[in-house]
Amino acid sequence: MTDTAGQAALPPGDAPPLLEMRGITKRFGGVVALENVSLFVGRGEVVALIGENGAGKSTLMKVLGGVHQPDQGEIRVESAAVRIRSARDAGRLGIAFIHQELTVLDNLDIASNVFLGREPTGGGPLRLLRNGEIEARTEVYLKQVGLTVSPRTSVARLSLAQKQMVEIARALSQQARLIIMDEPTSSLTPGETERLLAVAKDLRENKGVSVVYISHRLGEIQEIADRVVALRDGRNAGDLPRGDLTGAEGNSRMVRLMVGRDLAHAMDTASRDAEADQETGPARIEVRGLRTPRYPDKAVSFSIRSGEVLGFAGLVGAGRTEIAQALFGVEPALAGEILQDGTAARLQSASDAITRGIYLVPEDRRHTGLILDMAIRENVSLPRLSRFATSLGWVRRGAEREAASVTCARLNIKSAASRVHEEGADRLAAILDAPASSLSGGNQQKVVLAKWLALSPKVLIFDEPTRGIDVGAKAEIYALIRELARGGVAVMLISSDMEEVLSISDRIAVLHEGAITGILDRSEFSQEAVMRLAIGDLSGTTPISIL
Repeated sequence: MTDTAGQAALPPGDAPPLLEMRGITKRFGGVVALENVSLFVGRGEVVALIGENGAGKSTLMKVLGGVHQPDQGEIRVESAAVRIRSARDAGRLGIAFIHQELTVLDNLDIASNVFLGREPTGGGPLRLLRNGEIEARTEVYLKQVGLTVSPRTSVARLSLAQKQMVEIARALSQQARLIIMDEPTSSLTPGETERLLAVAKDLRENKGVSVVYISHRLGEIQEIADRVVALRDGRNAGDLPRGDLTGAEGNSRMVRLMVGRDLAHAMDTASRDAEADQETGPARIEVRGLRTPRYPDKAVSFSIRSGEVLGFAGLVGAGRTEIAQALFGVEPALAGEILQDGTAARLQSASDAITRGIYLVPEDRRHTGLILDMAIRENVSLPRLSRFATSLGWVRRGAEREAASVTCARLNIKSAASRVHEEGADRLAAILDAPASSLSGGNQQKVVLAKWLALSPKVLIFDEPTRGIDVGAKAEIYALIRELARGGVAVMLISSDMEEVLSISDRIAVLHEGAITGILDRSEFSQEAVMRLAIGDLSGTTPISIL
């Protein structure tokens, strides 16, 4: 394991690394995003790049992809010094990217996506596309990634996992020697995740392709990585060889490298807090016979008490998100009744829900939770903008900024609140004026939370609150959820992370194909009980309650 002096370990073996990034430093104004960072990747090696949100992983990869130019340091490919000024330069060097936000075009077929911008042509000056050749060559790469569909299939008809495979096929068609996979499984089912990991292993073992694998899912890293490189606060935090990654101790080693402390107790703490917070108030929200457009033939009924966290578990597509959207008024229910504090609540729009103190932290924070081009302070103040308006309709920027800084400080939003005491109010004001797109995924999630916390929520709905978020940010969000419950907020928690929903919830409602198959009290919690209900198996003895 290395120390934090900024020197990462070389890959094992005598051969020179395929990729060498030495002493990379990158500044944005007065903020140092990367400081003397080094990364080495051997031929046919899978290197996992880990770190908390904001640790510098994305910035380092953007330097490698030509999006950012380093202020210091050098990059070598096959021992030769290179300058990467654009994505095209990276591609010519055999470096390809599989982004968390997919870049395939739904309006084209698979073959057109795989060879987009590199289509073989004929006919002299007419430059006619050789479609037969494109499709034949595409089929070769589809077979390599195990995707058994026609190259003429429209990408719009593919599942998310299949689109990931198209991205990998495109990378292979570019003769990529190094593929960077950035959170590739964050939206995949366990089965789809298993398939993607198998493809990555095959690329390494049978085709000699190197992979930089970025993920917060430590179990995947233990399965696939030959070596781990950790970043913390824009610096090298250390390396771990394959032999140090296995078992619970390997998991703890990775966590300590990322956050500088052991967070293995985070789930236990959340679970203890849930057990200690036994007192709840009357039903804050009651749902009776709710039917959603996704499952019009299934009616669901449940209640959430003041001070309670009601977890919602189920397989992908079970209908959990649709219930959340109905409660928030985004997609009004087809039928049923919603009561808030015993009074009928008509929720036909998000404005109706916001007026009643019912707020949603959505699953897709980038597209439905934030306006990425707007400043951090503007995102935080947006739901209550009238409070900062003058009689003439002008926004009082000073008051808006002050309110945003208080909430951001409470949530420890990095690159915002963390610099209040170190750099003063003027520096903080400049940071809060930065666009939300400049933040890491975990800090973007905190901004989504910040805008609702400032409005004193009565009901807060979390839809996959920790997806794509590092372990440190997870622990903070778990603590916040329990704090909200202790303050009397009714919390609806939707999560595909079994350990998460078991640890944080006071009760768990389990859905199967749009219907609630059971609601478990804390004394009944177990992974087996949840999974049995999630697959619709009602043959067991677990009691099933509705309210």
